[in-house]
Amino acid sequence: MSLVHPSELVADRVLPTLRAMLARRLDERGATQQSIAGHLGVSQAAVSNYLGGDVQLEPLVAENADAQASVERIAAGLDEGEYDGYDVLADLVSLVTTLEDRGPVCELHEREMPELRGLGCDLCVRGLDREAERERAVLASVRQAVRLLSTTPGVATLVPNVGTNVGEALAGADAATDVAAIPGRMYTVNGRVEVPADPEFGASKHVATAVLAAASVDSTVRAAVNVATDDTFLRRARDRGLATLEFDADYEERGEHLRERFRAFGRVPAVAYHRGAFGVEPVAYVFGESAVDAARRVVSLVGDDGE
Repeated sequence: MSLVHPSELVADRVLPTLRAMLARRLDERGATQQSIAGHLGVSQAAVSNYLGGDVQLEPLVAENADAQASVERIAAGLDEGEYDGYDVLADLVSLVTTLEDRGPVCELHEREMPELRGLGCDLCVRGLDREAERERAVLASVRQAVRLLSTTPGVATLVPNVGTNVGEALAGADAATDVAAIPGRMYTVNGRVEVPADPEFGASKHVATAVLAAASVDSTVRAAVNVATDDTFLRRARDRGLATLEFDADYEERGEHLRERFRAFGRVPAVAYHRGAFGVEPVAYVFGESAVDAARRVVSLVGDDGE
């Protein structure tokens, strides 16, 4: 794992880009290289490099609207004598904070530390807190579940045409944005389960609907995997003593319908399924306390009797 502090990226990538942008804007306003060097606190040779294109700009910063507006504001203030060094620093500090708050600095940080992807990280702004820790735990659970499903032989045969997803909700979740899942769902390619992206919160409406319905009835059930409705799979579940429950596919308010079915059943079943409807593919939801728990349940029911 590469350990990169965001301040390193600000020093190495952001500030050189902002200095080069500011030098070029002041040059366009007719400032001399000597005066530009004085404003930026660098040598005249450095200014020459900025203006000559020898300093490579970071596109994420150079093309950012906030960065462009700040550079224009600072250049105008210096050119018109309304800004001194304190004003420039204050403007840059404010800009860097904006760029760090889930902006370009976050994207640069994710490139350097892929472990941060999908976390909605705002460490630069808030620091580590309990909510961030809970989100990380849920995302890690979904990633582990995905690895389990994508590497287990036989799971691909259960992936419906609409794709498979894995979802896990935060404790107390009440909206799809509180449920982490795979953007775009998982599909099969040449008999293998392909995972298009890392998990994110709010990435799935359908699996989130099932997860939220289950959690509202039993708060310990916070995850689900959707698979194709398969009679052999359902039989294996029943043979193992797992509860299965059929529900209506052609129901407008699926979340509320599932809640009503679960309450009438007296609990959240291990598997809830429907047989499809016009334009609706038959799908089953396998529930668990976590994404890993739900994925393990799916894996345990794949080909366990030699079929």
